[in-house]
Amino acid sequence: MRFLSALMLLLLLSPSAWAQREAAFAAAPSPSDALAIAMTGTEAPDAVTALLGEEASANLARAIAAANFTGEAGQTASLVSGAAEYGEIYAIGVGAGEMRLRDWEDFGARAAALAKLSKAARVSVITEGASADDLAAAAGGALMGQYSFDKYKSDAMPVTGTIAFVSAEAAAVETIFEARRRHLAEASLWARDMQSEPANVLYPEEFVRRARALFNGVSGVSISVLDERAMNRLGMGAILGVGQGSIRPPRMMIIRYNGAAAGEAPIVYAGKGITFDSGGISIKGNSGMWAMKADMTGAAVVTAAVSSLAKSKAPVNVIAIAALAENMPDGGAQRPGDVVRSMSGKTIEIMSTDAEGRLVLSDAVWYAQQEYDPALLVDVATLTGSVGRALGDEYAGLFAREDAIAASLEAAGETAGEDLWRLPLHPNHDIQIKSLIADVKNSDTGAPGASTGAAFIGAFVKPETPWAHLDIAGVDWRSEPEPTRPIGASGFGVRLLDQLARDRVE
Repeated sequence: MRFLSALMLLLLLSPSAWAQREAAFAAAPSPSDALAIAMTGTEAPDAVTALLGEEASANLARAIAAANFTGEAGQTASLVSGAAEYGEIYAIGVGAGEMRLRDWEDFGARAAALAKLSKAARVSVITEGASADDLAAAAGGALMGQYSFDKYKSDAMPVTGTIAFVSAEAAAVETIFEARRRHLAEASLWARDMQSEPANVLYPEEFVRRARALFNGVSGVSISVLDERAMNRLGMGAILGVGQGSIRPPRMMIIRYNGAAAGEAPIVYAGKGITFDSGGISIKGNSGMWAMKADMTGAAVVTAAVSSLAKSKAPVNVIAIAALAENMPDGGAQRPGDVVRSMSGKTIEIMSTDAEGRLVLSDAVWYAQQEYDPALLVDVATLTGSVGRALGDEYAGLFAREDAIAASLEAAGETAGEDLWRLPLHPNHDIQIKSLIADVKNSDTGAPGASTGAAFIGAFVKPETPWAHLDIAGVDWRSEPEPTRPIGASGFGVRLLDQLARDRVE
C-alpha cells in the first residue's frame, strides 16, 4: 500500500507528455500521406497538380469551388480529390501578401489542427516558395498549436503519427528546427504546463525541482536557490512577508546562462512566481479564484525563455530570476497595515495583501541589480487586472522609462508574435505610491492601476538601470483560441524574451 501511494504520487508529479503529432521533414510526400496545402488563392500549387495527375486535380478544383475556398489567410477546408493516392486533402489559406515568421508559425499550427482530423499516419505539408527558415518556424508553430493539458484526464486520447514539412531543402529545414525552433516551442509548452498545474501539485519548491529538471545536462547553465534563511540574511522582507502565510516556504531561484564572453553584462529577466494567490488576508472572491494557480506565469515564462536560449546555444549572457511564493491567509500571514522592509532598505506599507506580486518583484529586481549590474532588466508579471481592462487579450502592457528600450521590446514582440502596447509612466504615479508612514505603499494608489503597479516596481530600480516592466495579466490565459495558443495557458512572453535577447546580439 505504501509503495502504491508513492507510485501514485510519482505519476501525479511527473511532467506531462504533450500528445501531438511530431514534426518531420521530407523531400517529397508518400502516396499514403494526407496532404495539407498552403494556398494563396483558389488554384492548387503546381507541385500538388503534378502529384495528383490531371483527373484528380480537376476534381480537387471542383471541390475547392464547392467549399467557397478563396485562399484568404486563415481559411481552411477539407477536400477530396477522388485520387486513390493522397485521399485526404486539406487546404490552408495564406493570402497573397508577404508572410512573416509569425505567420508561418500560425500556418504550421493550422496545418497541425487539420492533421488531427486525419487518419493517415503522416500528413505532408506542401508549400510554394517557403524558405528553410519559414518551414522551421511552421514546424515550431505546429508543436505549439497542438498543445492541450490532458495530464489529469483519464480518457485522454493519444495522438500518433507525424506532420511532415515538404521541401527540397528538408535537411536544412530540420537543422534549423532542431537548432532553435524546437527548443523555442518546447519552452513555450513547458511554461504552459507550469501555468496549468494545480497549486496542490505546483508550489515554490516543486517549481524549483522542475526547473532543475528542465536544465538538466544543458551546458553553460548554473542554478542557485535562496531559501528563507538566505533571504532573511539578505533582508528580503518583501518576499518573505508574502510567503509567511503559507506552509509552502518561498524561494528565490536564479538561473544563469553564459553564452557570450565572460564578464559581459547579462540581460536579467525577473518573473513573478506566485504559485497560488488567494489574496492573503485581503482574500479574493471565490469566482475565478481557481485561475490564480497561474499567477506564477511570469516566473515560468522567464525560466522557459532562458531554457530556449541555453538549449539553442544563443550567444548571450542571460539570467532568469523566479520570485516564488504562495499567498495564503493563515494565522501567520501579514496583514493590511503592516510595514515590511525590502532588500533595498525601502519600507513598504501593506495596504492590501492581494497586491503581492509587486512585493516579491521588489526584492527580485533589487537583487538583480546588486548582484549582476544588468545590461537590461525586464520584469514579467501577471500584475494587475487594470491592464486587461485597458488592453484586452490583444496586447501585454509595456512600461519603460527610455524610448529606445520600449522600441526594442515592441520590435521583438512584433517579430515573435507576442504584441506589446506601451502604457505611461508619469511622475504623478511616483507620488501616488507614497505612504504616510513608510517609504511606499503597495496598493490604494488610485487609477491607473497598471501604471501605479509599474511605478511601485520602478521605485526599486535604480535610475541608471535600463529597465522595462511587462504586465501580462490580460494575455496569460486564452478564453478564445489562437492558432499557436489554444484555449487555456498561453505561455505568453517566452517567444518575446527569446527574440529580445537575440536582437541585442544580432
